[in-house]
Amino acid sequence: MSGIIDPFLPLLRQLDNSQNAMLQQTISLAEINSGSLNAKGVNRVLSELQKMTQPLEAEQSIIPLADFQSINTDGNIIRSPLGDALTLSKRPEAPLQVVLGGHMDTVFGADHPFQTIKFLDDDHINGPGVTDLKGGLVVMLHALQLLEQSPWAEHIGWQVIFNPDEEIGSLSSAHLFEDAAKTAHLGMLYEPSFPDGSLAGARKGSGNFTAVCYGKATHAGREHHLGRNAIRALSDFVSAMDDLNVQRENVTFNPGFVHGGGPTNIVPDRCICRFNIRIEKPEDEQWCLNQLQMLVNEISCRDGIKLELHGGFGRKPKVLSPANQAFFQLAKECGAALGMPIDVKATGGCCDGNNLASYGVPNIDTLGVQGGHIHSDQEYMKISSLVPRTKLSAALLMTLAKNEAQGKGNEWLR
Repeated sequence: MSGIIDPFLPLLRQLDNSQNAMLQQTISLAEINSGSLNAKGVNRVLSELQKMTQPLEAEQSIIPLADFQSINTDGNIIRSPLGDALTLSKRPEAPLQVVLGGHMDTVFGADHPFQTIKFLDDDHINGPGVTDLKGGLVVMLHALQLLEQSPWAEHIGWQVIFNPDEEIGSLSSAHLFEDAAKTAHLGMLYEPSFPDGSLAGARKGSGNFTAVCYGKATHAGREHHLGRNAIRALSDFVSAMDDLNVQRENVTFNPGFVHGGGPTNIVPDRCICRFNIRIEKPEDEQWCLNQLQMLVNEISCRDGIKLELHGGFGRKPKVLSPANQAFFQLAKECGAALGMPIDVKATGGCCDGNNLASYGVPNIDTLGVQGGHIHSDQEYMKISSLVPRTKLSAALLMTLAKNEAQGKGNEWLR
């Protein structure tokens, strides 16, 4: 370790014996079921984070969020309560402001069979959310603790957002990132890195939609000719939508769930389809919306058929600005000094980093732990990544703060 991080070496070395403590904190958080719609479980994680963040002496705020809205298989809107968000704030008057974030929820609901943590070997644990994102939360907090011990801390202010709904699109917590973006110069989010330690760079945008088709139910034998088959109409919509996949570069439409009908002696009067769209460029969004509206209009023009479209694009594409490129370069320099070669890879996945980038905040959103097989019961975390990933974040924060104190080195931010 040398060069850019030399001034920080005494502080960074404090982490050398922290792995076991960090591992136990990760396990304690992951043992709490915090599926996105398990509000009580998410709030238990929030309570633990309140305790874990006390040494930072930051201002804490608990923020209730609006219910999550979705469309059920009958085509009706249902509302599900969410856990609260927790925010921290320290030195909002400092000349340089950073927003950090990590989500408390997982994709594993309270009734999911994947609920326990186990050791796979001496360097890997398997468990729900150990990598996505409980290990990242622990990395973030230990990096902030090092920053607070440094002589440059007063030159950088920070806020942290712990949100409860990232895995379902952050629709209710998006305004927290938008508010933070008004004062933040940079963002640091703690999604897991790629298994090899690489960081995610440019990201595709994402839209989640539900199409609900209404027809007319009649007896399939006596009055089939009077019925209007919602399954057939929605099938035509899905087929035409799927054909859009070849019409615009790197734009994908994925029908993911279809439900409708009932007894086969009844003409079905209702059918739904949930689908996802991924886009590469901001201008792709309006093209997709235009195409969908044309298809909706075409189907709804049929006698006795009505098609409704719900949802939208909750994640804009993350297009890397020059400032974001410079931030990645700084991460590479810190990583090299720590003996951690850092690569940056574009990805089709989305996260809150998309949102921050759309609000004009350059950010790195995969500063969490190394691991893999996330969103499955094979999810694992590399234990030995906890300390190095913490050193990387701490080095970034202290470099930014030191540059600010010296009045040089952060020009790319402004």
